[in-house]
Amino acid sequence: MKEITRLIRPHQWIKNLVVLFPIFFGRALGNIESLYEGCITMIAFSFIASSIYCLNDIVDVADDRRHPKKCNRPLASGKISIAQGYAIMGIMVILSMISLLFLPKQRIETGGVIGFYWALNVAYCLYLKQHAIIDVCIVAFGFVLRILAGGMATDIPLSKWIVLMTFLLMLFLSFAKRRDDVLRMNETGEAPRKNTIRYNLTFINQAITITASVTLVCYIMYTVSPETIANFHTENLYLTSVFVLLGLLRYIQIAVVDKKSGDPTKVILRDRFIQFIVMGFGLTFLVIIYFL
Repeated sequence: MKEITRLIRPHQWIKNLVVLFPIFFGRALGNIESLYEGCITMIAFSFIASSIYCLNDIVDVADDRRHPKKCNRPLASGKISIAQGYAIMGIMVILSMISLLFLPKQRIETGGVIGFYWALNVAYCLYLKQHAIIDVCIVAFGFVLRILAGGMATDIPLSKWIVLMTFLLMLFLSFAKRRDDVLRMNETGEAPRKNTIRYNLTFINQAITITASVTLVCYIMYTVSPETIANFHTENLYLTSVFVLLGLLRYIQIAVVDKKSGDPTKVILRDRFIQFIVMGFGLTFLVIIYFL
């Protein structure tokens, strides 16, 4: 059971909190029905994401066995067989489909978004991740599909700003993660991924800088846009831009100075400064749109 848990990576389910973004930014936190629908969708996405983790480890098993850390993964170490990996993957897909049955509405539409996410990531695991830039774009687009599913399940219209910022932020995190692969390639002389040879530190550093800058500018434009001001009835959301700037700078520091950007989820779960920034942003945004 311990190895199965490691294979499906439940700690990565924190990523699926993105599904709840439409509820938070749509001022629906007080709506019990929306919260229920959002949580069900998040659970369904968590199971389908775990099925992709299984497939990814199956496809990468040979490369993982040569990796200094990934060689300890359940499939790479032989603690779980390839056949068992496929079986667990199938179970995760079934659990995701069962979860969707608990949605009171928009069940088929939400399932369609999740199904498209699954199909896209199967293609990613089997082929698309071999191509530089395309790989990080697909990862970022996966988070866009998460908020689309959340908005569809709860019937909350999505702002174009939220969709755009989600894509940009996740593109930034994906490039930072690839930087860790480039560092390992430079140290060992062996590429952790086949497409790592299409990246180098100069390109990665510039990509991180560009995506961070565009993300910040996009967020500031969102907070001062007439649409946002009319929707939330406040002009004070620009104050939360400070937390976005600090968060981006802190993550760049972790990536460039500390060289520990290999797993964004672990960074968020372990770094107190990042946690403080996220909490500060959430509470400030919450107070401004719900209480002021």
